[in-house]
Amino acid sequence: MSENTTLLPINFSCHFSEFREGEQFAQFHSLGLIISGEMELNDGTTKTVFKEGDLYSSRKNRLLKFAKYPPKNGEIKTVSLYFDDQLLHDFSLEYGYKAEKKENTPAFIKPDHKALRAFMNSLLVYEELPASPELLQLKKKEALLLMLNDDPTLKDILFDFSEPHKIDIEAFMNRNFHFNVNLDRFAYLTGRSLSSFKRDFQKTFGLPPRQWLQLRRLREAHFLLTQKGKSVSDIYLDLGFENLSHFSFAFKKQFGYPPSTIQVK
Repeated sequence: MSENTTLLPINFSCHFSEFREGEQFAQFHSLGLIISGEMELNDGTTKTVFKEGDLYSSRKNRLLKFAKYPPKNGEIKTVSLYFDDQLLHDFSLEYGYKAEKKENTPAFIKPDHKALRAFMNSLLVYEELPASPELLQLKKKEALLLMLNDDPTLKDILFDFSEPHKIDIEAFMNRNFHFNVNLDRFAYLTGRSLSSFKRDFQKTFGLPPRQWLQLRRLREAHFLLTQKGKSVSDIYLDLGFENLSHFSFAFKKQFGYPPSTIQVK
């Protein structure tokens, strides 16, 4: 059982069982607070568990997985804000903030700021109130001012409106093959149109993207099952497969036997 109530930019989320995000692409900058339970964020390199009372902030245009875990006999509750580009453009003009340099930052951070934590807790009173666009816009601006007061260098992240630049496709895909996102997301994040992404991909890997992704994920699954002693249930979601039956079918087709026959070491 789960419930999700969205009042424009404020998202109140409540889940009674483990919950994992589907498409793993952060489209907006965000700020959130864990009210109860735990949440794990994973950008493919760093994995962090956020517990009750922790703040979390994620960056836009990043690949990011999350899993939410309710406490025993309870529910996980979170409250979060999303900052779209239009709001950030308007805020930049109103308050005079602008990016001065391009920052290479983590996909997410764990802020430790008492005033910001108190502010996020104060948003809970709006969960039962009718949505007011004007009020909610003010709350987002208040959050931004608190964030920038705590860390002025955030201006180089929040107000960087440039598109991703063209990067090395081989290194990027080998780092991020396990993210379950559409090809146009991969193309955008490598600074390419979809057609140029497919063309460059074929030149680099000698296979079309979908075929390479499936094969790369299956080879990684085989390695984790046979060499690392992982169980099937531990890995199939983390490797970008949408469900267990799809993974098992693809694995058997590739290797000639189902993954369930591999003995966990």
